[in-house]
Amino acid sequence: MLPRWLKKSVPVIDATQPVRQVISDLKLNTVCRSAHCPNLNECFAAGTATFLILGNICTRNCSFCAVDKGIPESVDATEPERIAEAIVRLGIKHAVLTSVTRDDLPDGGAEQFVATITAIRRRAPQVTIEVLVPDFLGKESAIEQVLTAAPNVFNHNLETVERLYPRVRPQADYRRSIQLLDFAKRHHPNLVTKSGIMVGLGEEKNEIISLFETLVSVKCNILTIGQYLQPSVRHLPVEKYYTPAEFEELRLLGLNIGFDWVVSSPFTRSSYHAEQVVRQIQPMNENNI
Repeated sequence: MLPRWLKKSVPVIDATQPVRQVISDLKLNTVCRSAHCPNLNECFAAGTATFLILGNICTRNCSFCAVDKGIPESVDATEPERIAEAIVRLGIKHAVLTSVTRDDLPDGGAEQFVATITAIRRRAPQVTIEVLVPDFLGKESAIEQVLTAAPNVFNHNLETVERLYPRVRPQADYRRSIQLLDFAKRHHPNLVTKSGIMVGLGEEKNEIISLFETLVSVKCNILTIGQYLQPSVRHLPVEKYYTPAEFEELRLLGLNIGFDWVVSSPFTRSSYHAEQVVRQIQPMNENNI
């Protein structure tokens, strides 16, 4: 049974209908749906969503994630324009783009990120853009492709501590992910970088601190921390439910270690309240946002 602080009220379904209709009309994917995000109704009711590009089938088999796994379809060249159209129709001011991991593509899908950023800038130049990217198998040419498109926020999630990678993210590599964030900051010093983790998978306090210190050492600006929730019986079980007080303790710890901004709560996810975070951090990074 879930603890009481993990029970949410559900918005009136009519409030979510405008976003649902646009997504349906334009045949778009969202990570909100594909990953079974607990904040879906809240975000849809607020008129926003996190767009999932490159289809909705992932080439990796992470044991925490609800996104479908298997053989992806071919890249849809019309997808960037449809996403730009959705952003215009919904009046979104801060667009968040993510993707399934596409290890089957030579560039890991970097070109589609660039095309989508370009389409949004053409249709809605006032919109700020945040990308949550896969690791591109560490290919610097692919990472640089996305960076050259100048997103306002560049996010790559570590998801968990290094020790748990073989169990939680068997096809990923903790050091490769750190190197990706380091590469982004070294080559684009004014870029706002961001990462996120889940807790409740069996991590230890000292491991969390080490992760924080490593991210700060590569000048990561923003950190998100949320509770892992088991999507189904086929996924990893929850080892611990952190209390709201423990999340606040982690938030303060992250700030003390050196992040510019930390969002930490049971329902925090990478793009949860992303626009508010960007507006808060804006005075610190006027050159980029």
